[in-house]
Amino acid sequence: MNPFVAAAIVVVLVLGALGIGLAMRHRSGGKRSVQVGEIAPADVDLAVLGERATVVQFSTAYCSRCPGVRRALTNTFRDYDGVVYTDVDLTHRPHLASRLKVMQTPTVLVVNPNGDVAARYAGAVSVASIRAEIDTLEGPGDDRLAS
Repeated sequence: MNPFVAAAIVVVLVLGALGIGLAMRHRSGGKRSVQVGEIAPADVDLAVLGERATVVQFSTAYCSRCPGVRRALTNTFRDYDGVVYTDVDLTHRPHLASRLKVMQTPTVLVVNPNGDVAARYAGAVSVASIRAEIDTLEGPGDDRLAS
């Protein structure tokens, strides 16, 4: 094989892989629109959903980004009135991952008090995005959530 053709093929493959990697990185942590139906409290290991919202993080034992997201969400939502945070390990619950269409971890859902998914984020999500989504939800008596 001609060395110039071989070099051109290598360059095209490297640039293609770089383009795909950058596209995947750009999409990570973004809000997604996936219909999953209602979430029951028992689905996410809770007795009841939050009065204002429930933030559900789906993780696995092998997820490298999940612990950091878990810490950030736990620290942020412990002081939010009416907001409940829970982390669900999908390692031994593939049926739940399939039913809720969780294709990567971490995946974070913002669930309203009725169990409807208001927002879905895949990948390492920013806390500010989730806070903004929660702030758009109407709470009991339409009071806005204090930051």
